[in-house]
Amino acid sequence: MPKTEEQCQQIREDTRNRILKKSSLYFARNGFGDTKIGDLARHIGIGQGTIYLYFKSKEELFEEIRKSAENQDEIKRLKMLAKLPVPAKTKIEKLSSEMEKKLKNDEEYVVKITILSQLLLEQKENLYKNDLYKILAEIVRQGQKEGSVAKGDAVYLADLYWGTVYMYALKKLFVPDCKMVTKDTLSHLLVK
Repeated sequence: MPKTEEQCQQIREDTRNRILKKSSLYFARNGFGDTKIGDLARHIGIGQGTIYLYFKSKEELFEEIRKSAENQDEIKRLKMLAKLPVPAKTKIEKLSSEMEKKLKNDEEYVVKITILSQLLLEQKENLYKNDLYKILAEIVRQGQKEGSVAKGDAVYLADLYWGTVYMYALKKLFVPDCKMVTKDTLSHLLVK
């Protein structure tokens, strides 16, 4: 029996999503420059032409992945956390607990944070203007005023925190059985 238009549309959406998900992992592990469409297609388990049915070029595919890596939902959650009327120490502990869970259990998040970090590193002059850095630096300053967070440059401390998250995301991608960072270790990067 022939497929309905709705079934065909669902197959197209599923294929596109599969390409994006598997490509994200491949780009995170290999970088943009070392990714060839033929190798990527083999990794996904589809023909090279199938990728070109959905994306005109490697650049277009990567741009779509980049957009999803920006993770606006994560930034919204961090902004909401920063606005909560609770001590900075509590905010940092909550963030650290969330990071521990995501690094251990959410491969998509690990891939996104790896790609986002690679993109941020390419934009050296704008690295610390990223919302993740700015918002965490705000929380750090609040904690410094409260006396619960380590002294020092707030942006540098935010960089130390996100750099640790990035390092463990990389470890998760390349050394799956490695010991993962804990929420306590992440919190202790900032909290006295």
